[in-house]
Amino acid sequence: MSEDVLSEIEKVNIRRYCWYPARGNSHISGSWLYFSHYGILEYRLSNFSQEEIQVIRSMLATLSVLEQGPANSADNLDTDKAAIWTHNKNEFTDRVSLFKQQRLELVKFIGVDVGPGFNSLLIKMSI
Repeated sequence: MSEDVLSEIEKVNIRRYCWYPARGNSHISGSWLYFSHYGILEYRLSNFSQEEIQVIRSMLATLSVLEQGPANSADNLDTDKAAIWTHNKNEFTDRVSLFKQQRLELVKFIGVDVGPGFNSLLIKMSI
């Protein structure tokens, strides 16, 4: 992996974590990539400094671990109390909130708007 550019998988994960949809084939002329905030994200992904790439890679590593948190909380769904240990009934929600907060930190650092997937997330949560 080159130190001075993001790999394609890093770009894919940044898009995902920032609530942007899959890009698909970028060679299609007139693609949605060239509209406002999509284009800004794509421009930024190709123009970070080496120092910014280091920060982004650190953030991606953190997000990769946090993304597993909600699924890992399933290990504790069958236990409410064990000896002196008491299960955090809010574990799943806490993990999801922390993951979401770190995703927002990435969006803020990159300097783009959250992707359209964020709005659909809010709609689903309010139902």
